[in-house]
Formats: sequence, structure tokens, C-alpha cells
Amino acid sequence: MAARQSEREKMAAGAWYCCVDPELDQLRNHARKAVHQHNSLLPDARGSMAPALRALFAGAAEDAFVEAPFHCAYGMNITLGARVYLNAGCTILDTAPVVIGSDTMLGPGVQIYCAEHHKDPALRRKGLEIARPVTIGENVWIGGGAIILAGVTIGDGAIVGAGAVVTRHVPAGATVVGNPARVLR
Repeated sequence: MAARQSEREKMAAGAWYCCVDPELDQLRNHARKAVHQHNSLLPDARGSMAPALRALFAGAAEDAFVEAPFHCAYGMNITLGARVYLNAGCTILDTAPVVIGSDTMLGPGVQIYCAEHHKDPALRRKGLEIARPVTIGENVWIGGGAIILAGVTIGDGAIVGAGAVVTRHVPAGATVVGNPARVLR
């Protein structure tokens, strides 16, 4: 008989899991402490990223820069390439891996959401959700207030216009705008 998977293991596997779970609560609380340190340190003391936040991330190049305020759900699923810049007010709900390639810039208030809640109200009420990764290529520019939804990949050199809501993959070199985001011709 196979061992029962924990909710964290289900989340990592991309299966339906219950987000109302003691282990996940503990991981989110750990992330809150690192985020609080990052957001409350004076800029000179924080540098490009508070030490606790850097330690929380799956990976972050030395020259990756995260402005305050910043928020993430877990942090452990975030990887930032060289010279990545996240402007003030960015939120990454990283229930799945979020990989941001080198030389990519996110404007203020950009939001990345990996979780999708269940469409059935009874199952949603029980806390069921599924996590889908977000991958952002190299040399991408994401304008302020853009929202990147679960499961999206944005190709190298793409531009996402300010306020766009990205619901599907963006080809390399494309510019997308609007809600839902569409490629400019």
C-alpha cells in the first residue's frame, strides 16, 4: 500500500491539494517573517535583498534586486536570474515554481499567481486548489500592474504592457496588452 502524500507533496506534484494545512501554514509563516524583514529594513541595510528573503528563495543571483514592499506566499519556489529587477509592490504567490530569467524587469505592482482554486464551490470551500508553474524568460519587460496567471510561460524578449492580464503563453519577442492580454500585431 502506497504512503499517503502530504498536502505539500501534492502541491509540489501539481495535484489538487488542500491549502488549509498545518505544514503549509508553517511554511507561509516562515515566508511572512522573511518578507517582513525585507520590507522593514532600511535600504542600506537591506541591499538588493534582505538576507532572510535571499535564503528563502530557491535561487537568486547575487545581482537580483527586489524593491520593498514585496510579498510572496512561500518563497521556496522562486528563482531569480542575473540582473532581475522587481519593482515596489510585486506579489508572487508561488505555490508552484516561478522562474524569472536574467535581465528581466517587473514594474511596480506586478502580480504572479500560481494557484487556481477549485471551480466547484463545495470543494473550494474545503480549500482545494492546484498549483501551476510560471516561467518568465530572459530580457522580458513586464509593465506595472500586470497580472500573470497560473501555468503561463512568457518567452525571451517579450513585453507585457502595464495592466495586462496574462492568461496564456506569450511567444518570445511578442508584445501583449489588455485584459485578457493579446499580442499586438
